[in-house]
Amino acid sequence: MNLRTPVTLVLAAATVLGLAACRDSRTDTATAGGTDHVRIMVGGIDKVIYLPAKLADQLGYFSEQGVTVDLATQQAGVSAENSLISGDVQGVVGFYDHTIDLQTKGKCLESVVQLANIPGEVEMVSPAQAGTIRSAADFKGRKLGVTDLGSSTDFLTQYLGQQHGLKAGTDFTEVKAGAGSTFVASLENGQIDAGMTTDPTVAQLVSSGKGKVLLDMRTEEGTKAALGGLYPASSLYMTCDYVNAHKPVVQKLANALVKTLKFISSHSGAEIAAKMPADYAGNDKALYEKSIGDTKSMFNSDGKMPSAGAANVLNVLSQFSPNVKGKKDSVRLAETYTTEFVDQASA
Repeated sequence: MNLRTPVTLVLAAATVLGLAACRDSRTDTATAGGTDHVRIMVGGIDKVIYLPAKLADQLGYFSEQGVTVDLATQQAGVSAENSLISGDVQGVVGFYDHTIDLQTKGKCLESVVQLANIPGEVEMVSPAQAGTIRSAADFKGRKLGVTDLGSSTDFLTQYLGQQHGLKAGTDFTEVKAGAGSTFVASLENGQIDAGMTTDPTVAQLVSSGKGKVLLDMRTEEGTKAALGGLYPASSLYMTCDYVNAHKPVVQKLANALVKTLKFISSHSGAEIAAKMPADYAGNDKALYEKSIGDTKSMFNSDGKMPSAGAANVLNVLSQFSPNVKGKKDSVRLAETYTTEFVDQASA
């Protein structure tokens, strides 16, 4: 079953093409009618780890704040990040670690709403390899799937291997496996032995018997066991210049997203799924509800960044990101996130 339907793909492609014709993100975001207009790229809009963005839109929380939000999608966070840097969009819903990575390249980005304190990622293994790959210690000689080279799943996979003395490129091979049906096909066809992905792909693999859970970072306990601490991931991040020039707009986005996080924490997976576009569930509504239920505990309820978690992200990147390696001490961590807007939203 493919939970990402052709309709979703067509709509996403149309949105991305439309963004190319839009004006630069550094221009004024107010429309002629006075309503604020913001374009946000999501690193996989149908991934449950980024669910708050679409859910806020579905619940009407953005419009309630007087802001029109256009949501587009790229299947890898590194691609979404490029859309922000090029000025095609004003914000990205993606992994927080990109703000650190890009600071070392002279770019100032900051997380304005931290949606989750853990990655929500799961290392899946094919049934054929489950008997011999029982932990990251067994990665040696294996082909491991990541969303894209240079992506957050790339860095996390390298970190997991390093904990057992294994090095990417030497001891194991990372393969770009994408997400959704592309990832499923890669695992099923033996192009990868194991790989990192998220719900609803995880739920699809488990229910179909095409994959088994090896490492689960959808919970704080699982994340701490795998990564030695919290790893703040899903967030809304924007350029520092945009945030400083459009604080009222950013505050509206924060208000909407914090309200959405509270909705998630107080509703079941089935109740949340009922608010999402019907095509996100594909042809298995129950499985989609389960995937949300299995993952929703990853989201925090206030949008705040845990400072110790941010430090742990820097520690991981300093070992495996080509941009951050050797520059850990020069990273100004406090400039990669702010709680100014979520503090006000909670107040």
